[in-house]
Amino acid sequence: MNLPYFLGWCGFRVFFKFYFRWHVYNADRVPLKGGVILASNHASYIDPPLVGAGLRRLVSYLGRENLFGIPVLGWVLRHWEVVPVDRDGGGAVGLRAILDRLLAGSAILLFPEGTRTYDGKIQPVRAGIGLTVLKSTAPVVPVRVFGMFEAYGRHQLFPRPYPVAVKYGQPMRFEQLRAEAKVCSKPRLKQIYQQVADEIMAAVVRLEPYEDKAQFP
Repeated sequence: MNLPYFLGWCGFRVFFKFYFRWHVYNADRVPLKGGVILASNHASYIDPPLVGAGLRRLVSYLGRENLFGIPVLGWVLRHWEVVPVDRDGGGAVGLRAILDRLLAGSAILLFPEGTRTYDGKIQPVRAGIGLTVLKSTAPVVPVRVFGMFEAYGRHQLFPRPYPVAVKYGQPMRFEQLRAEAKVCSKPRLKQIYQQVADEIMAAVVRLEPYEDKAQFP
């Protein structure tokens, strides 16, 4: 971690501990080095720091490209190694940036649902994460956040104190599907993208917070 990220990491850990009384489960399942994709459900604007604060390594998030032009905020985003993406177009450029970060050994947080939940339930998965996974060689760690919709969902202007948790699953590799994707037809390739996305989301759904002892790394 660089110093700006470390200071933010410490601040969020204090915030989650005393304001939300957070719990962390199985953070040791996430490799401390090397490229890795963290695939999480999405309930709140503060899901990214919750997922990142539970790990002892820098996690790169995605951020809108226009935010980098804002004084101070842009400096923070660059030092936190946020990946700039253009949500109005240029998807290939964003994908290339993500793949470059993974190749360089970064951890990248992605949300397979694509947007925050409207009702607290996990939303249908989008095939885009399947494309990213197949284009990379990084393992995928499913992640599930709990309590974040109640704490700071779409319906709230400010976060309220509510117990939250983050749990990390077992890494997923997808070697066979990656190999098939290199030689299959275009129709089959689209099916593989969706299959990978569905398997990741199913792994996220299977994560339950209370089957293991909570950890505070």
